[in-house]
Amino acid sequence: MNKEELKERTKKFSLRIIRLVNSLPNNKAGYAIGNQLIRSGTSVGANYRAVCRAKSKADFIAKLGVVIEEADETVYWLELIIEGGILSKELVMPLLQEANELTAIMVASRKTISNS
Repeated sequence: MNKEELKERTKKFSLRIIRLVNSLPNNKAGYAIGNQLIRSGTSVGANYRAVCRAKSKADFIAKLGVVIEEADETVYWLELIIEGGILSKELVMPLLQEANELTAIMVASRKTISNS
């Protein structure tokens, strides 16, 4: 997967996060988790775009670290939604799988660049 394809994939992920957040219940838990999820989930794509504009190897690694943190935080909020019974597992699971895959891709990229 090249950087343009990954930019598009992370943007689609952000759009899916937005749709999921809009489906959360209008209660304290829905608002609290929704606010956190929309921030972390949409920042994956935004910060990946910054990775693509890195000025050096060190800058690339640092920016990629932010993407990894945000993707992993997104996994946490999605797990809470499932485990808390806020939305059905069937609805959230595909997005959780994508968040885990994006996290794994970014971790592998950081390992590759760090070892070169």
